Amino acid sequence: MSGLQSEAASSRRYDEAPRCSSSGKITRHGRPDSADSTRPSSPITGSSARRTHPTGRLAEVQSTRRALVFRDGDEVVLLSRSGKDLARYFPEVLDAVRDELAPRCVLDGEIVVPRDVGGRVRLDWESLSQRIHPAESRVRMLSEQTPAHFIGFDALAVGDTSLLKEPFRTRREALIDAVDEKQWCHVTRTTEDPELGTRWLQDFEGAGLDGVIAKRLDGVYLPGKRDMVKVKHARDADCVAIGYRIHKSGEGIGSILLGLYRDDGELQMVGGAASFTAKARLSLLADLEPLRIGDDVRDGEPSRWNSAADKRWIPVRPERVCEVAYDQMEGDRFRHAVTFRRWRPDRDPASCTFDQLDVPATYDLYDVLESSGASEATGEGN
Repeated sequence: MSGLQSEAASSRRYDEAPRCSSSGKITRHGRPDSADSTRPSSPITGSSARRTHPTGRLAEVQSTRRALVFRDGDEVVLLSRSGKDLARYFPEVLDAVRDELAPRCVLDGEIVVPRDVGGRVRLDWESLSQRIHPAESRVRMLSEQTPAHFIGFDALAVGDTSLLKEPFRTRREALIDAVDEKQWCHVTRTTEDPELGTRWLQDFEGAGLDGVIAKRLDGVYLPGKRDMVKVKHARDADCVAIGYRIHKSGEGIGSILLGLYRDDGELQMVGGAASFTAKARLSLLADLEPLRIGDDVRDGEPSRWNSAADKRWIPVRPERVCEVAYDQMEGDRFRHAVTFRRWRPDRDPASCTFDQLDVPATYDLYDVLESSGASEATGEGN
């Protein structure tokens, strides 16, 4: 086993950023900057994008699952933000990295799975989540049926040169140079125009992207520190509480399961609200426990990202409505966990339908990725 491979196998997490060793091998002694995938405590609306895009920052579009790529010739290591080895789940990405990235480099980016929806290509979170599977035969099958792409947004090392202390403008140029073909590996589209960045926030959601990141052009790579602004949509919806899970501590509610009524009158689960304080967990349990349907406890779908998570839940009578904050939908479910705001005793549960949700305009993913290198220089985009 080579130095690069053995180092990847010996540690699932890292405390500093990747660098080039004196032996010439690209190594990783660090945790990648987690700011790109850390949600701010208060979501920023599209109208706020202009205020959070000060002079000297560059806006770039953002997609889904974070990944760090290490390439040294034919040796490739693919890691998640938490240090999980992703190589076995995305073998086609390893081949793409060998074909399309610089021979020796460390790039920070994201893995995405595009899918044709209504004649347009968009990112498909569900197809991406299905790729995390224990059976190698299924992984191989899905790698052919729903092949993944890599989208880079930062270059940490190229050749024998560490770029960690270089400004983002320089790292961005190195990133563009490191991605040779742009068939399966891409770079994010960027602009220095805050008006265009605001428009991207609205338009590109229809292609399945999460939002827009504003980065300092003169900023160095700071592992574990947030030196950027993540701009996402802030929306609210009124949902029916259809069940709950007990907190892992055994005290109070861990999450509230939410539903909306379809056109046919059926109540469909759309996601859950979580992250309550200890006091709120007990208060919410007091609110929902009287609505419990007998002693029924139902099994939920196991988590592909946390196999140890207990997904059992307790159904309740659909009599209470709550207002929640969310950013976007993925099909007919909330893409991320939502935030509980308050109970809505004034709302009839039957009035909580899908009609209240925003429907983004459709947009083709390849229009987002097209000519991404040129867009940085011109500030132009679709």
